[in-house]
Amino acid sequence: MYERNAASIRNIAEILWETPPEHYDAHSKMLINPKTAKSERLDYRISSYQPKGHVAPHRHKVQEQIYHVLEGEGLMELDGERRVVRRHDVIHIPPGVEHAIYNSGLQDLVFLVVTTPPADA
Repeated sequence: MYERNAASIRNIAEILWETPPEHYDAHSKMLINPKTAKSERLDYRISSYQPKGHVAPHRHKVQEQIYHVLEGEGLMELDGERRVVRRHDVIHIPPGVEHAIYNSGLQDLVFLVVTTPPADA
């Protein structure tokens, strides 16, 4: 399908929504990762959480993440502390930090997620 180190272009409409484990009323389109584009160093996705949607608190051993909120608002939990996040907020999550995000707003919470490396070894 994809050659290693090959560039690619895909439209977001070509990718189906998925519901990752431990996500509730929360869906993602896996845009770039080792399976979809042979990316070796990152996972890039867009996520949409319906009102009341959330991911259970969790932590990653080696993965580092960035969330960029595009629409809506919610609560970002980092090591047990919650803070309101909304459009254009950018959240950096180093490895080992317990985190969760909750859509506490009235519309869908939409955000980009960049994760490196793609797997939590």
